[in-house]
Amino acid sequence: QVQLVESGGGLVQAGASLRLSCVASGRTFSRNALGWFRQAPGKEREFVAAINWSGGSTYYADSVKGRFTISRDNAKNTVYLQMNSLKAEDTAVYYCAARNTIVAVTTLKYDYWGQGTQVTVSS
Repeated sequence: QVQLVESGGGLVQAGASLRLSCVASGRTFSRNALGWFRQAPGKEREFVAAINWSGGSTYYADSVKGRFTISRDNAKNTVYLQMNSLKAEDTAVYYCAARNTIVAVTTLKYDYWGQGTQVTVSS
């Protein structure tokens, strides 16, 4: 059974940094595209960042470009989201996701999802 487990969320002040991690278990994801999404209260889930199977291509939402960095360690079956210069509007539950393909996309068309980790940024 495939599982994606996120960690690293928390409560921080505006301007601070956090690093989210997502560990995949049940199978290797070295040939899968991975992504991060977020959902704020009362809003739809939205794309944050994605990375292709090799890590050679990354994609970001305009709202996080220049502040967030997605990376992966295939040896550890882990994807990371480094979040710097956090803003109150970054407050949301953050989800990692995996696709059954090497190509990353910025839509919700992912095949596996984690349970999410809460990030709260106080202003």
